[in-house]
Amino acid sequence: MGKVKLNHEHPTVKEVRYVEETRGLTYQQRFEKLMAIIEISCLLKAAKKYSKSK
Repeated sequence: MGKVKLNHEHPTVKEVRYVEETRGLTYQQRFEKLMAIIEISCLLKAAKKYSKSK
């Protein structure tokens, strides 16, 4: 079994890795990723809020 790679790094290191991953994407892939983020954002805004008092 291989070594598990966790994302417990300094935020600046994570940001550099994310930027490098993004540069490797095509414009179509970037657009699809953006649309997925927007869709999730809209779903979270529309979701019902439940309180712990119920």
